[in-house]
Amino acid sequence: MSSVASGTASAVPRKKYVRAVGPRLRKLLYFIFVLVALLFANSGYLAIVTLMEWLRDETYQDFYYQYMFLAHLVLGLILILPLVIFGFVHLWNTKNRRNRRAVRIGYALFAASLLILATGLLLVRIGGFDLKQPVARNTVYWLHVACPLAAVWLYWLHRLAGPRIKWRIGMTFAGVAGVAIAAMVVLQMQDPRQWNAVGPESGTQYFEPSLARTASGNFIPADALMNDEYCLKCHADIHKDWSDSVHRFSSFNNPPYFASVSETREVSLERDGSVQASRWCAGCHDPVPFFSGAFDDPKFDMLEHKTASAGITCTSCHAITNVNSVRGNADYTIEEPLHYPFANSDNAALQWINNQLVKAKPSFHKKTFLKPFHKTAEFCSTCHKVHLPEALNHYKEFLRGQNHYDPYLFSGVSGHGARSFYYPPKAVDNCSKCHMPLVASDDFGAKMFDDATELSVHDHLFPSANTGIAWLRDRDDIIVAHQEYLKDVMRVDIFGIREEGEIDGKLTAPLRPEVPALKPGETYLLETVIRTLKLGHLFSQGTVDSNEIWLDVTVTSGDRVIGRSGAINPQNYNEVDPWSHFVNVFMLDKDGNRIDRRNPQNIFTPLYNHQIPPGAGQTVHYGLTIPDDVTAPINVELKLQYRKFDQRYMDFVAKKNEQFGRIIRGHQPGQEYTNELPITTLAVDSIVFPVDGIDQDVENAPRDIPDWQRWNDYGIGLLLKGKAELRQAEEAFTEVEKLDRYDGPMNLARVLNLEGRLDEAVEALNRAESYSDTEGFPRWTWAWLSGVVNSQQGRLVEAEQNLRSVLEDNTEDMRRRGFDFSLDIEVINTLGQTLFDQGRTFDRQEGVRASLGEGEAVEESERIYREGIAKFEKILEVDPENVTALYNLQQLYEALGDTKMTALYHYKEAIERFKTTLQIDPENVTAHHNLQLLYETVGGTENATLHRELHLRYKPDDNAQGRAIRLAREKYPAANHAAEKVVIYSLDRHLNQPESDETKAITRQEEKEATDVTSAGGRD
Repeated sequence: MSSVASGTASAVPRKKYVRAVGPRLRKLLYFIFVLVALLFANSGYLAIVTLMEWLRDETYQDFYYQYMFLAHLVLGLILILPLVIFGFVHLWNTKNRRNRRAVRIGYALFAASLLILATGLLLVRIGGFDLKQPVARNTVYWLHVACPLAAVWLYWLHRLAGPRIKWRIGMTFAGVAGVAIAAMVVLQMQDPRQWNAVGPESGTQYFEPSLARTASGNFIPADALMNDEYCLKCHADIHKDWSDSVHRFSSFNNPPYFASVSETREVSLERDGSVQASRWCAGCHDPVPFFSGAFDDPKFDMLEHKTASAGITCTSCHAITNVNSVRGNADYTIEEPLHYPFANSDNAALQWINNQLVKAKPSFHKKTFLKPFHKTAEFCSTCHKVHLPEALNHYKEFLRGQNHYDPYLFSGVSGHGARSFYYPPKAVDNCSKCHMPLVASDDFGAKMFDDATELSVHDHLFPSANTGIAWLRDRDDIIVAHQEYLKDVMRVDIFGIREEGEIDGKLTAPLRPEVPALKPGETYLLETVIRTLKLGHLFSQGTVDSNEIWLDVTVTSGDRVIGRSGAINPQNYNEVDPWSHFVNVFMLDKDGNRIDRRNPQNIFTPLYNHQIPPGAGQTVHYGLTIPDDVTAPINVELKLQYRKFDQRYMDFVAKKNEQFGRIIRGHQPGQEYTNELPITTLAVDSIVFPVDGIDQDVENAPRDIPDWQRWNDYGIGLLLKGKAELRQAEEAFTEVEKLDRYDGPMNLARVLNLEGRLDEAVEALNRAESYSDTEGFPRWTWAWLSGVVNSQQGRLVEAEQNLRSVLEDNTEDMRRRGFDFSLDIEVINTLGQTLFDQGRTFDRQEGVRASLGEGEAVEESERIYREGIAKFEKILEVDPENVTALYNLQQLYEALGDTKMTALYHYKEAIERFKTTLQIDPENVTAHHNLQLLYETVGGTENATLHRELHLRYKPDDNAQGRAIRLAREKYPAANHAAEKVVIYSLDRHLNQPESDETKAITRQEEKEATDVTSAGGRD
């Protein structure tokens, strides 16, 4: 019988069950579980630290955190291969499973896992790959954060289809991991890097009279400050620019600085028995030998010591942790920076790991080396603002030196100076906007800045004006870079011509396209103007005693030179004619000798100061007599010339370096130095005048400057000379007003105020106010001037209102332009003085309280006033310096008629105003003097004594200065002429009175002897 017939069927063999995860695959899975568990614990720690930093705006990352992050990278890289192998094998084993839902979830889980690995690799920046585009990088980062959470959820869904999940084991692990993470995070609840900590006072003894200090109070190893090659790996373009910057050549590798500081060290050693006085220089110029302790050694090898040529290294700036004040003199705190693991290892593999750590997690590196204050003008002020202490000069505790910061801060350029002549469309809120422009770069540190169209970095060449150091290094390309930066920074203008060669002569201006015909035999006054355009500080700044900036004027008739000023004499070692107009400071020592060697220990007082404020003009007069026999029209060419160092200083530099065996470029040993430093023409103007009796057509193109602005610049230059030329300034500003510009009556009010013509000044201000709806009208300047004039007229309440509006107004236009005039200390001081005067007025009134009258209404008013007083006095209990409360209390007591209390609160608010000034400028003489008087008035004896002492410290010694100036006037006839109240430079001096070679030799010998006396005097 067949099997079919019997009704039975043969058994179908069942397909053998294949486990989704076999024994060998299970071992791999367990290994993956261990890696994932460690990664989750590690990630939890990293995530919580990151979250805390975000919530509390503090830095909790430390050296341990970096090792944890390294572990994260290592675990992630180890996970890649086993996870990929497991995933594909598991997919193959389960591809035909009936539970398609579990299979699909498995696919999604594997995709999420691969995405975690892929996004991690994209964030690491391995090799030359670097995901810099901000949107793309942020997207990848958040995917890397979100995918693990998605993977956990998908794994849970996937496992629901398999064996029961062993929750107890998982929860136990999670609990242990959570406790471990919590413990690690608690240990880091304090900011491990006290970024803004000021170093201990005990450590200042190693660095005085420099104000610099270290965070620990100890020295910093030189190697920690000289790791520029470490920075090069990620910041090649920045390193290249820095390598040619003057910051790089700030120390003994800078021949001019070397010459000056070596003399300062010699003087200090002979005078004091140590070189400690020269620390004043080192805090800014020589940070590496200074902070490592080598600088104090009198036998320090300034040429060969390994730190001598370090300059201002990358770390020297970027390891600063705090700007302690705006006093300058290197008043900052610096520390030995904390690096990522293996930063200093000599092992190539460990160095590679360090590089990957920095690139993968650069945030801690950025917080270590780039703090918010690095982007501020206050940071630059630490070295670009100085005063000379008694330890250096053995004369006085305080003498102001070079100061970039204050003129910038109180200018219209910064948006903080309410008294400027011109204002930019938008304030420039830090120094780097000009001196660190963006340059295209593909460095690791490059980014897409808001105002850039490509990846960029800030230019660490710090372009400015020091072409001298570049020339000594024989680097024409760097000279050109600085010269390009100087284009359109200045402007010169041949503005007008006066008859009879006097400042009272009839003025014809502005010149061009029409010009008057000159008459042979007549004398004229050529009126020229220098104007600062793209500067945020004084012109010039820095080494103002040795910067050589002058006006070069050539007057010709045909091929004949009939007038000259500003010529260079090749027979005199390329020295500029000393009778030229120089834009400099002629600085003196106490015996009236010129400071011509950058010898700060001898600096005493200026004979004259020809610096020009930002957005201002300087008027220069030239006398010219037209020869009777001219045969052609007269051409005048005016140039503003710049050479970094003058011949006298360079001769000293060459010879001082020669003493130490270093021969600088251009020097022949044993000979006087011929100054061949590059001369940069900053601005040019020229004009052609017809001459009576000469029939020859003359054409002049119109100037590309509005007439009103030419008149205004001319008037500003006259106004800034002081009282000597105010009548001419009035004439200029009157013309501006005729041209329908608010600048006319506004600046006219300045002139009239200085002359004491207060009623006329009020009229001018009223006319200026009629332009208040005109675009660009500086309401703040008008308010300041109104406050000044009202105060002088005794209208103290109106003056107070004017001055408060300057400091407190915050209009939409001001916000858009970035203006905030609450920092203008001149306005603050004027308001303080006005409040002081008001207090005195109430103090002089008889009676303590005026009658309030009778009736219930008066009683109710008094009750309301008393309630207001109680409210504001409560505020003062919490905040004694609350200016709003002080102001309201003075108003309330005045309403009550309580003159004594009204006076008291005027005094108190005046005190707070002057204290505000000292927060902005701790060395302000006016504030200290008024605080002394105010504290004497209100009974604060101790504070009055303190401010009396500070006032005497910061106040110039006028009597001693008078002697030095008198002696200098006798020694330097050309400088004496330039220091006169009204200066007219003769264009025919050399033509009419040629100076013989013998006379030149005698003059140079006399000045050399004066220099030798200065040098010897410094050693007494």
